[in-house]
Amino acid sequence: MDTCRQDDAATCPAFLISAPSSGQGKTLVTAALARRHRNAGRKVRVFKVGPDFLDPMVLEVASGGPVHQLDLFMCGEAQCRALLHEAACEADLILVEGAMGLFDGDPSAADLATRFGLPVMAVVDGSSMAQTFGALVHGLSTYRQGLEVRAVIANRVGSARHAQLLEQGVGPEVRWLGAFPRESGVSLPERHLGLVQAGEVSDLDARLDNAADMLPDAALYLPPPVSFARCEAPEEPANLKGRTIAIARDEAFAFIYRANLKWLENAGARIEFFSPLRDRNLPACDALWLPGGYPELHLRALADNGAILDAIRAHHAAGKPILAECGGMLYAGASLEDRQGQCADLLGLFDGRAVMQPRFAALGMQRIDLPGVTLRGHTFHYSRLETAISPAARAFTPDGREGEALYRVGSLTASYMHGYFPSAPAAMARIFGQASTSD
Repeated sequence: MDTCRQDDAATCPAFLISAPSSGQGKTLVTAALARRHRNAGRKVRVFKVGPDFLDPMVLEVASGGPVHQLDLFMCGEAQCRALLHEAACEADLILVEGAMGLFDGDPSAADLATRFGLPVMAVVDGSSMAQTFGALVHGLSTYRQGLEVRAVIANRVGSARHAQLLEQGVGPEVRWLGAFPRESGVSLPERHLGLVQAGEVSDLDARLDNAADMLPDAALYLPPPVSFARCEAPEEPANLKGRTIAIARDEAFAFIYRANLKWLENAGARIEFFSPLRDRNLPACDALWLPGGYPELHLRALADNGAILDAIRAHHAAGKPILAECGGMLYAGASLEDRQGQCADLLGLFDGRAVMQPRFAALGMQRIDLPGVTLRGHTFHYSRLETAISPAARAFTPDGREGEALYRVGSLTASYMHGYFPSAPAAMARIFGQASTSD
């Protein structure tokens, strides 16, 4: 049973930053706030609601600290509370960027804010409205009892007069924090899965500094501190002591939860990173993790690195464990066809052909029942996998609809689902800790 102690609580000013919908500019405003407070000498801890990989990369650069996911389904309340308590013990400010619109999803960002007593700062795109802005803010602030929408900042505002018109509609119950200008020079570039990875934006620091400077001074308002109880969940056995896990990490494979790395280290594993794009050999390792990413954008480079392909094939042939998730699974298959119709042969660890689609093929939270435990995570991909292999297990959505398949071929475990390792420690220890002896 989870143990939460209010008498050992930590307090810290905190905001959940949300919006009426996706595309309002939450990430840029959150990053600008984090950078502005950081530049002022404050220690800022930032979190991201939901399973997103890309926004946290930008938020880490902005804040200078680790960014973890918070999600009541994927992480669970105890893990979310423990992460918030840990942050409150060291930070001057906690910022939690929401996902989609404030009330979208089940659980939603509003559910998280209500559960932990987080006041909400709304980010609303004011570019195509005037006084109606106030009606939208009023709706956000009154839609649900027990939720405090304390402040609002207008985004993509064209002029001082435009800002005045927006402010006129905002009632006294919500604090006006000013307007963020419409400025293309600080916008964050995007591609089909979301933002471009932070490491690929060469002038990201300059964009963030400029965005921080553009924030109105009123946006630096600090709300009253929030109290976060100390919460400890009983630890499940997960012994990976003495085992080395090699993890693919480069421009093609970067969808990695910080919580998963932390869990591997806490389980005793030694982590070694390598690049399937550039390295010719695997690090000496007992198990291999091929996470998600953008293999379709680096198809020729991955296919041409025959040395690392052979090294991974030898690892598999030796019966050493491999976990391949989403993009990692596409890399592990026989071939991948990109959006331009270019096709390349890849690892061929199982008989599967993947083809990129013009629209996403699956999106949402999922859970998969493994022996004795349930692994939680999510799926988001634009590809379709063609394979005759029968699934070893099948994931389900939170409302019970059928989800992604999980395949096992020798020592390979592969699925479109990105797993949140702390949700099923014993299962993940089995995947990384023991080799398969059968096909």
